[in-house]
Amino acid sequence: MGKYGKHRTLVIRTALTGALLLSGVCAQAADCRLALVMAMDVSSSVDAAEDTLQRGGLVAALTAPEVIRAFFSSDLPVALAVFEWSGRYNQEILLDWTLIDSPSKLTGAAERIAQSKRSHNDFPTAMGYALGYGAGLLERGPDCLYRTIDIAGDGQNNEGFGPQQAYNAFPFDGVTVNGLVVNGADFEAETGLIAFYKAEVLHGPGAFIEIAQGFDDYERAMRRKLEREVTPPVIGAGPLPATGG
Repeated sequence: MGKYGKHRTLVIRTALTGALLLSGVCAQAADCRLALVMAMDVSSSVDAAEDTLQRGGLVAALTAPEVIRAFFSSDLPVALAVFEWSGRYNQEILLDWTLIDSPSKLTGAAERIAQSKRSHNDFPTAMGYALGYGAGLLERGPDCLYRTIDIAGDGQNNEGFGPQQAYNAFPFDGVTVNGLVVNGADFEAETGLIAFYKAEVLHGPGAFIEIAQGFDDYERAMRRKLEREVTPPVIGAGPLPATGG
């Protein structure tokens, strides 16, 4: 091996050693692989029966076998927080930050949501405020490798500033925002809601939406979205494109 070859080998070894040390530091610094905030719409457009379907659908999705497998498919756990939202100042925590590091923790989180009671039912859809609240939750949450807000709703923003203004005003660097669109009974008329989510709500690397065709379909859509969100990313793969369900 010539002088150039020895030098090149030394550079490669040094770079690999540095990368391994850095990856070890990152693994020690991060308590979890994903900080996931779930935001559930309880604005006035969601009636009592629909709220029961979405609340029960979220519980069923969290305890579905494929979602459980996704939660525990890595040594690093997922940290989970859930809140409901409607008007400007109407956000209520259903589940504060919980490290899902065992099946019993996931079951307990689902039971906490199942026992929750709707906090508001007569306020409009202030999505920008909900996203700002979610950003605040992430700021005081655990230090995870990735941070995601999962916002579900059946209508467009109709009070206060919108999602894009929220992304400019609150700390959203490195945060992915995914959406669950609850399509109305008249699916043809609700295509504007899907376009709104794609243009205004999705944010960050790999952001995507799932579409529930009415609240009866909420559980299926949430199950698909959770499985995709909490499955660890493939090392070396680029960010996924923004997609619809």
